[in-house]
Amino acid sequence: MKEKSIAIGGDHAGFAYKARIIEMLEAQGYTVKDFGTNSADSVDYPDYAHPLAQWIEAGKASLGITLCGSGNGIAITANKHAGIRAALCWTEELAALARRHNNANVISIPARFVTRQLALRMVKTFLTTDFEGGRHARRVGKIPV
Repeated sequence: MKEKSIAIGGDHAGFAYKARIIEMLEAQGYTVKDFGTNSADSVDYPDYAHPLAQWIEAGKASLGITLCGSGNGIAITANKHAGIRAALCWTEELAALARRHNNANVISIPARFVTRQLALRMVKTFLTTDFEGGRHARRVGKIPV
């Protein structure tokens, strides 16, 4: 698994935020795999969530970032993959807790409900917060079916 490799993808609603997030990540030394979309034209979020999730499951990226209008559809799709724990976040505190308590490996951002500045701060928080383990590891271990 590449520690500084991040997968990112989203639908048309998240397109406007994606380029700025990628710019920030690359400036921080991350290698970014962009799964699209590459325009604001209407698309279907599963077409981007599935390849992103498979990339992470294959160990080609350590973490992922997904974006869609509500953040829900793309998170639901990514979470269909056994190796993915995608967390819908709309505050920095939730982004930190998703990593700290749930060992989330994908942050899902509701682009129509957060500002670009908040999205950037949430990504930074998500990427710099470590999993606590302990009792949380026991709980996370019970997630797979």
